[in-house]
Amino acid sequence: MIGSLIYLNASRSDILFSVCLCARFQASPRESHLIVVKRIFRYLRDTPCLGLWYPRDSTFNLHAYSNADYGGCKIDRKSTSGNCQFLGSMLISWFSKKQNSVALSTTEAEYISIGSCCAQVLWMKQQLLDYGIKVETIPLKCDNTSAICLTKNPIQHSRTKHIEIRHHFIKDHVLKEDVVIEYVDTLNQLADIFTKPLDKERFWYLRRELGLTTLP
Repeated sequence: MIGSLIYLNASRSDILFSVCLCARFQASPRESHLIVVKRIFRYLRDTPCLGLWYPRDSTFNLHAYSNADYGGCKIDRKSTSGNCQFLGSMLISWFSKKQNSVALSTTEAEYISIGSCCAQVLWMKQQLLDYGIKVETIPLKCDNTSAICLTKNPIQHSRTKHIEIRHHFIKDHVLKEDVVIEYVDTLNQLADIFTKPLDKERFWYLRRELGLTTLP
């Protein structure tokens, strides 16, 4: 059941967080996990025509959203990173994954998420270049001002020494202007749907903003 849902994630970004959360318990599943998986199937049964629509007149402006849920996992207190990338109004990539280490602050969790999102957009930038589409500075939107300030500061302060070195590569690309980290308020943070469970109204709003619509 989990395997079939993971396969469906390729076109249904709205179930990504729920499926990834259930997949963490495949080694020792319980009845409560089975109930949640069946609930996902009921949601899919009620929305069979929901999918991504790619209009032909959309632009090719690459931009991304990055977010993290600090200490969201109740078992090991690890945070969950979520990000998504757009070409114009078209959602082309999405991501949700529990971080490898326990973040000691919201800033660290957001900073790690920005790093993974930056790596993805840089790869996409090179892919577009292979197709003859040149992308200059890529906007990467985050709702944490402390993490944004940290990416723009080239100095390695004592308070950030606990963050793994591999996450600091984003500072070089910010200085080179490959990416620019922009602030977006939490209400318009589209990557929120990939990091935590949401209420019905918030979930429907983000689902619509991601471009998921009823297809003919």
